[in-house]
Amino acid sequence: MGFRKRAFRFAVAPAVLAVAFGMLATLSTGPSYASLRPSTAASAKSSTSSCGTNPGVKAKGTPINLGAIVTDQPGTSFTDISNMAAAYFTCVDDNGGIDGHPIHYFIKTEQSVPSQITADAHYLVDTDHVIDMVGNTSIIECSVDYKYWESLGFRVIASGIAPQCYSTPNYADVNMGPRYSSDGAAQYAISKGIKDIVFDQSNVPGTQYNVGGIVAITKHDGVKLTQLTEDVPISDPDEVALKEVDDAGPNGAVILNFTPPEALLILQAAQKLGLEDRVKMWGCSTPCNTDFLSESLGSKWNDKLFVNAELAPPDSTHTKTMDLYKAIYHQYGKAVSGGIGSFSEMGFTEAEIMVHALEKVKGAYTVKSVNAAVESVHNFVTGMNCQRWTYGDYSLHIANNEDYTVTPENGKMVLAQGCTLISPLDPQIAAYRKAAGTAPLAPGE
Repeated sequence: MGFRKRAFRFAVAPAVLAVAFGMLATLSTGPSYASLRPSTAASAKSSTSSCGTNPGVKAKGTPINLGAIVTDQPGTSFTDISNMAAAYFTCVDDNGGIDGHPIHYFIKTEQSVPSQITADAHYLVDTDHVIDMVGNTSIIECSVDYKYWESLGFRVIASGIAPQCYSTPNYADVNMGPRYSSDGAAQYAISKGIKDIVFDQSNVPGTQYNVGGIVAITKHDGVKLTQLTEDVPISDPDEVALKEVDDAGPNGAVILNFTPPEALLILQAAQKLGLEDRVKMWGCSTPCNTDFLSESLGSKWNDKLFVNAELAPPDSTHTKTMDLYKAIYHQYGKAVSGGIGSFSEMGFTEAEIMVHALEKVKGAYTVKSVNAAVESVHNFVTGMNCQRWTYGDYSLHIANNEDYTVTPENGKMVLAQGCTLISPLDPQIAAYRKAAGTAPLAPGE
């Protein structure tokens, strides 16, 4: 069964946001897509023992083998995602496992070399005997491996980047990836009256795909779009920041699509040169939603930078799920170098969904039983996504297509706009909603 179909949601703007940012403007793409999820109510603190069904008892049964393939190269590393998933699985193993079975998690890192990625996939299956993949986050892995996973019957839970992560039957993602997150950042800028957008991103495979939705949205709204790319690691951030600001103009917006360290280089260069006020707004796709970046920037960027956040804002969300995420990070997440933020939230959420699926398996944990359980996940409340999350038997998957906007405030990322649907002017979003409908909002948990 697919999601409950509906055309749109109307805006619900709380008074505090109306005062701070003005009434949320209706997008010229049609009805307003803004709505607020009640996710910031206070809750009791969670203990890490709540991640398993038998607190304090280590799992000692036959292991359940899972794998991940993750990009880790100069200028681009997604290892925080798989490392946080590993932390979650360790927590589960320390508290009863899956009906007494521990999860053995095998992570392979790669450097955007197709032959290496292919070899990693076969090694995980043939040598490590993994029965599914979870936490895959790679610039090109989906495009390299999707047919292989399909041939094995794997249903991969990922943090997608490449087009095939969203357009094939065998991947479903907890995130939106650079394309749809950048869509959201552009939508927010347009809702604030911006008519000139400079979109700058890493010069890695997939740049035209990443900007495809923004091209459609800005064309429809009569907004001028300037596209830039930068080789990473960035060698001259001053030059990059100057070019972006000159192209955007005083009434324009600069939107960045980089990993946190590279985005931070650009923003710090802009601050050093006094450029932060030379444009009307700065925006960023979801990687910028991290305390690592907001703490480094400090108060000078308050209300100047607006980040599309694909998962719940950690600093202003007080729920059992958020407390558990932070507790696992502090106890088990020593390898998560970027700290609290979107990347580690993704790893947590992917592991959480996998554990939920594994707990539904009856009998032996096999490729067939585990992947059937993953595909059957329907309207699951992750506690991190705006929407309930569904895998489902679809030819394409964009399971997360509604999210937040956050902004730095004295070293923390705070909510600027509540749950907002990504515009169906992006043809990929329109295709997914035609196939699967629009998921209901998830309650804050």
